[in-house]
Amino acid sequence: MTSRPITPLLDTIRGPSDTRGLSVAQLEQLAREVRAEMIDAVSMTGGHLGSGLGVVELTVALHHVFDTPDDRIIWDVGHQCYPHKILTGRRDRIRTLRQGGGLSGFTLREESPYDPFGAGHSSTSISAGLGMAIGSALAGDARDVVAVIGDGSMSAGMAYEAMNNAGAAKSRLIVILNDNDMSIAPPVGAMSAYLSRLLSSKSWLSIRTLAKEIVARLPDALERTAKRAEEYARGMVTGGGTLFEEMGFYYVGPIDGHRMDHLVPVLRNVREAGRDGPVLIHVVTQKGKGYAPAENAPDKYHGVSRFNVVTGVQEKAKPQAPSYTAVFGKQLVAAAAKDHRIVAVTAAMPGGTGLDKLAAAYPQRCFDVGIAEQHAVTFAAGLACEGLKPFVALYSSFLQRGYDQVVHDVVLQKLPVRFAIDRAGFVGADGATHGGVFDMAFLGCLPNLVVMCAADEAELARMVVTAAGHDSGPIALRYPRGEGVGVEIPEAPEPLAIGKGRIVREGKGVALLSIGTRLHACLEACEILAARGLTPTVADARFLKPFDEELVADLAARHEVLIVVEEGSIGGFCSHVATWLANQGLLDGGLKLRALHIPDRFFEHDKPEVQCAKAGIDAQAITTAVLDALKLETSATVDASALKA
Repeated sequence: MTSRPITPLLDTIRGPSDTRGLSVAQLEQLAREVRAEMIDAVSMTGGHLGSGLGVVELTVALHHVFDTPDDRIIWDVGHQCYPHKILTGRRDRIRTLRQGGGLSGFTLREESPYDPFGAGHSSTSISAGLGMAIGSALAGDARDVVAVIGDGSMSAGMAYEAMNNAGAAKSRLIVILNDNDMSIAPPVGAMSAYLSRLLSSKSWLSIRTLAKEIVARLPDALERTAKRAEEYARGMVTGGGTLFEEMGFYYVGPIDGHRMDHLVPVLRNVREAGRDGPVLIHVVTQKGKGYAPAENAPDKYHGVSRFNVVTGVQEKAKPQAPSYTAVFGKQLVAAAAKDHRIVAVTAAMPGGTGLDKLAAAYPQRCFDVGIAEQHAVTFAAGLACEGLKPFVALYSSFLQRGYDQVVHDVVLQKLPVRFAIDRAGFVGADGATHGGVFDMAFLGCLPNLVVMCAADEAELARMVVTAAGHDSGPIALRYPRGEGVGVEIPEAPEPLAIGKGRIVREGKGVALLSIGTRLHACLEACEILAARGLTPTVADARFLKPFDEELVADLAARHEVLIVVEEGSIGGFCSHVATWLANQGLLDGGLKLRALHIPDRFFEHDKPEVQCAKAGIDAQAITTAVLDALKLETSATVDASALKA
């Protein structure tokens, strides 16, 4: 165990107001101490490290210059907010990050007044910031609103929609483009910093305003010429910004995001200068800055488990079984080897979805479209129109962002797009923003769509093969985060019959009907119930749509109690089964139906097993539901021969 970092200046900071009397040299020292504190904290909790390391100086400078929380700072995505949390009164809890009952890994309105907007998904900051800026103006409040957005998040169309609106609205909004991939700007130095300070100064803006007034009195042709001349001149000295200028933003940059003597003057100039529209400050940073293992890692330690601060070596539990993501990736490569029409699309998550394996094997058939889920879905629809077999691999919570495209561009047109939905169900430390608990409800209501739910890694392998061969319309396969359960995966998986479930264990009296990975909780509940003389039948539905009506009718006819279990929200599989049973009159004879689904609320970060227990869908909850339906005490036993055969 290493000792805590020595942080004498940070120890005196209780909130952002304590930073406002510091000199530039002291701010630089504070940034070093915040960085050391963050590294030490994340080494104990795991989490998102590289993004936060890249914005330490920017975070310190923002809180030094702006009057937070009255001035609003919106972080896009919340990955980069750990230094912000340290400076805004949460340092004493920073070592509870992403732990049950601890700090969220993202910004969270309920957690602090310094978090004006929650952000677990990307590309929302400019839209939210513009709303806040206009809302404040309408209320008569003269506050600044700052949206900090990474260059990766700028690949989403929503960011450009917001910028287009902001430029036309001419509202008091500051956007900071955190360029940490060097994908936009060339290396910056003293001359660029000087020009940025000049272009953001009140004197320059005053001259520009005066020039605009003069030009406005000139004939149209001369006015257009003068405007082009100004844009050309500014483009020559700044090296960029034309796109943002065309969208109505006043562009400043690029500036070195790790130089406090560059950041503070520019931020102060922008805050103090009068403006007639939005400003974009282009800041170049280095992801993983200040921690050598992160700087040298390919992913810059974007997301890490617990690690040794000295060596940077991460703690990795030895896997007991391959992850569902790895199984999907391997099976897709195998399917692609047999069918050249198989291609895949993802939205900035090739590694997270397992598509990196396909990209390595068949680079021309794997497409990463950036943080653009809407485009990913419709792009895949276009691929399907030309006879290809596209797999769109997205996290469940990110598929939400492309829902209209799923409905209008794929399902309505019956296009054979395959949706591989990763992180379906609870996701643990990433909490409510990434929870994949709604997809069964929002996909289950769509005509023409087949939806499969894998109970284990062998089932997932079969579902990949099933999807690859399904050409009659769209199909989705959903599977959870984390490791499989350790079952053997067949060498040559056979496709499933569409809409057919399976009986996993025969019993009597009570039937447990599961979909997806709740199957193993049902089997665990059977072991508990066996001690009370009960031997339930266990069935795996496999399909949400079309579900196996014959199987459900059989279970209803042969059992007194039917417990339906899903790791999904209200409106999902349980609702489909209950509605069908009622309409078929199968509840009229006294069948005791119980639906176990995730309650109608959000669940914050914790271990997945704790989340399932709190939601009432774990083995103990299933056991309790059975005993309650039979009106038995939890300690009672039952005469199995008295139950319906």
